[in-house]
Amino acid sequence: MMNVKSGNIEGFEQFSQFESLKEFNHHIEMWLAEHKADFSKGELVGLKRLVRFAAKIPGVCNAKIGTVLKAIHDEYHDNGISRSTFKRMIGKAKAVGIFTVYETERGNGSQSSNLYVFNRFPVSEPPKQETMNHLIETSNLLKTEKDQEIKKRNEEPSVLHHTFVSNRVPQEFVQFVSYFFEDAKLIEDYWHMVHILAFDYKLHEETEIIVEIAIESFRQLIRKLKFTKAVRKPIAYFYGILKQKFCRYYDEWLEERCEEGIVEDEPILYTVNGVTFQWDWLHGGNVKMVG
Repeated sequence: MMNVKSGNIEGFEQFSQFESLKEFNHHIEMWLAEHKADFSKGELVGLKRLVRFAAKIPGVCNAKIGTVLKAIHDEYHDNGISRSTFKRMIGKAKAVGIFTVYETERGNGSQSSNLYVFNRFPVSEPPKQETMNHLIETSNLLKTEKDQEIKKRNEEPSVLHHTFVSNRVPQEFVQFVSYFFEDAKLIEDYWHMVHILAFDYKLHEETEIIVEIAIESFRQLIRKLKFTKAVRKPIAYFYGILKQKFCRYYDEWLEERCEEGIVEDEPILYTVNGVTFQWDWLHGGNVKMVG
């Protein structure tokens, strides 16, 4: 898990993945439409309150758990939720990808409140044909000059060309993926999966390495799509391939350090998908889950 220096919420604007509060709320609605049943009633109360705390900078929240719980207790007249319920909600939301949690630290190195960064909902499916037909039939009824102009705009392609992909996505990855998918938004969604795992494995600054892993994973996905129709959600399948390759790379890196005689004074801790593991160099290189 990446450590971030604590500070005013305005200092975390760079973590926001949304252009506006309206866009953030739209993605939250999509997340809940897909995963609402995964949460208990109390957990949903906690999640929705956390969403409200992430409104000032769309999708970013640095509130303490105690602050969030107090707000819930005040709203429900001292009939709020427990800390354990709130923490269960955090675990579930992280697991399905609704948000990513980063630890923050004060200037003296002590731990401060967590930073919750809400993720965009990975939209990869085109509009349903029935919806498109309805829009076409409606536009054919428009007669006035103003309505004809609106019709013209509706008939323009709704998918942005890959040249409009955010400059935060490496061009090498964009160029490779664009051979198969032209949609700029879809390319950004695939890179977002890479971004999440790169932070988990502390490789977010190793651009060359993560691009290489990402392209190789996408090549494996395309091969799977070409030879079988069993892949229901390509972006989820891509995430699974990525996770395996990042894990393999990290294990090989640790083995190389061991073979080169680089021994740490203390066991190495690393976090994957919210689960912390410990690589103990002093006792035979054993790996165990610690949290």
